Amino acid sequence: MGYYIKEGVTSIFTHSLMSFTSICIIAAFLIIMGSFVLLALNISAVVGELESENIILAYVDENMPEEEALALGHVIRRTPNVTSATFIYRQEAMEAFIGRYEDTERYKDVNVDWFRHRYAIYVRDVEQIAETQQDLRDVYGIVKVNANLTIAKAMVTLRKVISGVSMVIIAVLLSISLFIMSNTIKLATSERSEEIAIMKMVGAKNSFIRWPFIYEGFILGIVGAMASFAALWALYELLAGRMLSFEAGFISLIPFSTLSLQVFVVFAAIGFGVGVGGSSMALNRYLKV
Repeated sequence: MGYYIKEGVTSIFTHSLMSFTSICIIAAFLIIMGSFVLLALNISAVVGELESENIILAYVDENMPEEEALALGHVIRRTPNVTSATFIYRQEAMEAFIGRYEDTERYKDVNVDWFRHRYAIYVRDVEQIAETQQDLRDVYGIVKVNANLTIAKAMVTLRKVISGVSMVIIAVLLSISLFIMSNTIKLATSERSEEIAIMKMVGAKNSFIRWPFIYEGFILGIVGAMASFAALWALYELLAGRMLSFEAGFISLIPFSTLSLQVFVVFAAIGFGVGVGGSSMALNRYLKV
């Protein structure tokens, strides 16, 4: 085992140019793929925030006493797909209505009795908002339910489109990166075809020849993965800092620290798979001597 590791490490420095090329290609494609994945995740997060702000307003019967109107909250919160429900008094509704306009003096004669008690309701799944609206209409004491179904459907469609496009592009990028990286490793291996042939002719077993290459591919894959992970983290933090300096507060990026473990594991797995798999596949043709 020590001999295999030593030979694998020595080979990296002996063929330093091809080793450096392999690492750069692995890192480049992981950065490209990782950047797109992070972009898709941030867009999905923004859409999710917009979905969470899609409120349903349920209006209480104006003839219902305030105590009974408050008691309706227990029923509403037990409705399927409802995550929370906030009671809004008539007075609060009137103040919110008047606050929309600059010239509040025009509305000084507005009567609070013109407004109904209501509930601001948040849902778990926007895709089921129509069913939730119907369930709330069936609650005794609720006389009207307003839900912006057009915006809800648009959000659901946008989320599905983003997910679908993301999966397709990630699959294409991964396929291209695997193809190019595999051929790069094959090119690096072809430089040592004579060395492999001589070892075969003097009686070396396939496993004896293969293991140093596997360790070499493993090291190249992991180094490329770690380099791309560090570069992607730095680029992401740089972008986040630039957005803050330009006061783009309306767009909030997901902190990289919350995604770092998942990104690290995925990059390491891809680097390992490409390095070891590429080396193994590249050797097959040269071992048939």
